Amino acid sequence: MTLVAAVQMVSTPNVPENIATARRLVGEAAGRGARLVALPEYWPIMGMVDADKVAHAEQPGAGPLQEFMAELAREHGIWLVGGTLPLASSDAGRVLNATLVYDPQGRQVAHYDKIHLFGFNKGDESYDEARTIVPGDAVGSFEAPFGRVGLSVCYDLRFPELYRAMGECALIVVPAAFTYTTGMAHWEVLLRARAIENQCYVLAAAQGGTHQNGRRTFGHSMLIDPWGQVKSVLAEGEGVIAGELDPAYLASVRESLPALKHRKL
Repeated sequence: MTLVAAVQMVSTPNVPENIATARRLVGEAAGRGARLVALPEYWPIMGMVDADKVAHAEQPGAGPLQEFMAELAREHGIWLVGGTLPLASSDAGRVLNATLVYDPQGRQVAHYDKIHLFGFNKGDESYDEARTIVPGDAVGSFEAPFGRVGLSVCYDLRFPELYRAMGECALIVVPAAFTYTTGMAHWEVLLRARAIENQCYVLAAAQGGTHQNGRRTFGHSMLIDPWGQVKSVLAEGEGVIAGELDPAYLASVRESLPALKHRKL
């Protein structure tokens, strides 16, 4: 079995402060024996306004945020799913919201750019990620010793066809910064649905609390098993959740209810 962990943060506009928090919490997860650790969406910066992240965009393969994540993976000998960070795009005013994955030697082994961009308007709440983010156009996954790992980010969770396109995964990772409003209504049920229909583990690493910009994120980082049961959860505040991936249990779920083999479309 393999222990995996998700880091939950309440990121600030201060990048060095967020780096220090990520270093501490990833170290805690690795100290508990985690072999794969996931950071949340927007872990390096939750700016006072959405455009703040554009100023911190890095070129692919170079920059202090990428160097930090590679160092962290190498230092602890873990697979690190780096939440998301802003990468430069062809549009000078917008960035790619990118998930980068590093192996235990600190080598980047996967890159996924968030495809589905969040938009929401209700009362005083209004969000439009397309103003500052360029959408990705390719499905993301990578091979780990315990099987294929699918990559998705936050709002992607509402689009099940993306998860089907990943193929048969042992684990799907979901870095997120779900709003409190939408998270209270839909976060857990969507995560459990993705685990049930894909018959795999789902590890969600979330932002969880009230940020300096006034935004409140839902938190509830969690690990869900292939039967849809929540194995570990952290409601709000920074911290770490962890749990084991059991390949024998995953195989037994797929054998007793071979839904993946029964697909017709």
